Parts: sequence; C-alpha cells; structure tokens
Amino acid sequence: MTTSTIPDTHTWATLGTEGRNTYRVSDSVIDMRRPAPSGPTTRLTAEPQDVLIDLARTALVIVDMQNDFCSKDGWIASLGIDFAAGRALVDPINRAAAAMRACGAPVIWLNWGVRPDRANLSPGTQHPFNPNGQGPGLAGSTTFGRRTYKVLQQGEWGARLIDGLTRDASDICVDKHRISGFYDTPLDSILKNHGISTVLFAGVNADHCVLGTLMDANFHGYDTIMLEDCVATTSPDFCMQATLHNVRFCFGFTTTSTVLAEALNP
Repeated sequence: MTTSTIPDTHTWATLGTEGRNTYRVSDSVIDMRRPAPSGPTTRLTAEPQDVLIDLARTALVIVDMQNDFCSKDGWIASLGIDFAAGRALVDPINRAAAAMRACGAPVIWLNWGVRPDRANLSPGTQHPFNPNGQGPGLAGSTTFGRRTYKVLQQGEWGARLIDGLTRDASDICVDKHRISGFYDTPLDSILKNHGISTVLFAGVNADHCVLGTLMDANFHGYDTIMLEDCVATTSPDFCMQATLHNVRFCFGFTTTSTVLAEALNP
C-alpha cells in the first residue's frame, strides 16, 4: 500500500454533491477520496421494532402532495372524491420536513408530472386514469370550477404543491409518471449521490404511490420507514390498515412525525 501527502499549494475546486459525493480537483491532481458525512445516531420509536438511524444517510421523500390530489379545485375533487385526508397532512409533513432540514438531511418532493404528449405512457398506465376513454386522463384538459388545465401534467397547476406546504430552496423536486417514483426517474441516482441508505416516506395515496415507491426503495436496497401521520388515502380504511401491516411485515417500519421531530430536536 502506498500513501502520499497532497501538497497544500494546490488550488482546489469541488465537483459533485457538496459534503456527500465529491471530487476535489486542481490542475494536476484529482482527489477522489469521498467525504465521510457524520451525523448523530438517532433512535426512533417504531413498529414492529424501534430503529437506530444515521441522520447523515437519511432522506425524506414526500409523495404527490399536489393540487390534483389534495385541492378543492383539483382533479380528484372534480370526480367527487373526498380529498380532505390528504389536505390534513400539511402540518405533520411540514413538521417532519423542518426537523429533517434542521439536521441537514435531504427533503425530496416527488410529484406526478407527465409529458404533455404522453409519449412514454403505455395504455396500461393510462387506463386507470381514464377507464372508458371519455375523460381527460393523464395530461388531458379538464375544467373544474373556474379552472382549465392539464391533469397531472408537468409544470401545470395540478402538478404543483398545495398551499400551506413549506418547500425550502434546498429541497429537491422530482417528477414521476408511474405509481412508483423509481421507474424511469432520477430518484435512485439522487439518493445514491447523497449517500442515502434510509428513506422516510410521507404523502398520498398511502396504498398507491407511497407504498409503490416505498416497496421499490426496499427492492433497491434502501431501508424504509413510513410516517403514519404523514400519509393518507382516498381508499377505504381497510386499505390503510393493510398498507401499514404490509410495510411493517415485509418492507420496513412505521413511526410518526412527532416521534421524528422529538428525536431530532430533544
């Protein structure tokens, strides 16, 4: 094994994700030694067992807290579906996100934001959103109340976060076009580039996109924790109970935003 000392005379610049996955570069030397982020070990009261997490390797992913799902003028409301449970998540999600940011942990907003031409959407993906072919479907025009817009389309009103949620300039936003936020998106690359091994989950619907993304995270090798008071669904309550059971039994753990905030800010 050979070791050497890097002279201090180099003028260094940094490439990569600051403090997590970086090169230091100069005219003649590339320092490939990655920084070793160090964060406190935190114990969370959870089910089916308590967990110890490394905050330097933990991120929060918040799924689909957007107007089309959680606003009175959104697509779900236009179908006569009660969106109140999703809307009620604003305070607990803000609490969890603030606690994570205070510790320097990444907060990632993962929203439906499909291509206007739907060129990457198979018929099987489109069918649940337009079962008889007569509705707007994904990225189709709809008018509800005084608003006309494209359903779940990238950049449109329906894909934006609902009022009341606090998004910081340091937060990361990712568009998706499937139930799982890992399919054909940069989410996995972003998590890996930040050195993340544990992912906390919040958002809607608990039994659809949140669970689908959490399961994929588990399949990718991440440790997964669902924040029970930060998820909701428009499905019957037995779907929520089944989701919590499946997470605890097969895919990870559950805890709450209150437990998280108190553990991170004792």
